[in-house]
Amino acid sequence: MMNKLNTQALKIAGLNFSYPNNPSVLRDISMEVSPGERVGIIGPNGAGKSTLFLVVCGILKPDSGQVLVFSRPVIQGRFNPDVALVFQRSDDQLFCPSVREDVAFGPENMGLDSKEVEARVEEALSIVNALELSSRPVHHLSEGEKRIVSIAGALAMNPKVIIYDEPSASLDIRSRRRLISILQKSEKTILIASHDLELILEVCTRVVIINSGKIIAQGIPAEVMGDEELMLANGQEKPHSLVPHVLEHKH
Repeated sequence: MMNKLNTQALKIAGLNFSYPNNPSVLRDISMEVSPGERVGIIGPNGAGKSTLFLVVCGILKPDSGQVLVFSRPVIQGRFNPDVALVFQRSDDQLFCPSVREDVAFGPENMGLDSKEVEARVEEALSIVNALELSSRPVHHLSEGEKRIVSIAGALAMNPKVIIYDEPSASLDIRSRRRLISILQKSEKTILIASHDLELILEVCTRVVIINSGKIIAQGIPAEVMGDEELMLANGQEKPHSLVPHVLEHKH
């Protein structure tokens, strides 16, 4: 029983990865994520964030090291329903004619019967408050609507871990607020890579800074991102909401 309680949602140990023309994209990455944790991954472009996500999903094979999702090793090229990735570009994820078909795609490919597929589609669209979009053609959706439908498609597979790559990119203010609300209410284990540091502050329980393929620092978001020297050294700015605002008093 104790072993069950101590199971990590995600365990990454000694992970190294290189592209043929780009060595050491990931360098000895090790981290653990507890069930239900919401972890933000920040760092400059080219730091290795998206590559890390592709390795965790089993799309890329590491040169060395291991990824475990709830104690089960991730095998490159093998479909893993426990992990879902919401792509940075919704158009890379949505390819069915209608919203309902797109959200149903994952559950159908898991071999579920039509009744269970329908139940999952309804539940996923309800969670993101998008049932009214179900019969709409995907190509008629706004960018914000596409992002919400992409999330519903991930939720419909009932994964244990959901990975978001720049989820608020290109969203207007209303769509961004809706996204933040969905992420805050989620009971799933979540990894989020984002340059939207205010979103990370609002949503995540921990933040990890990655630079040049290595973990530089991690901890409570307000504390880590409040360290201006650390942030600037790793191509980031201290979030505006963490900068003290001094009001001038006129005498």
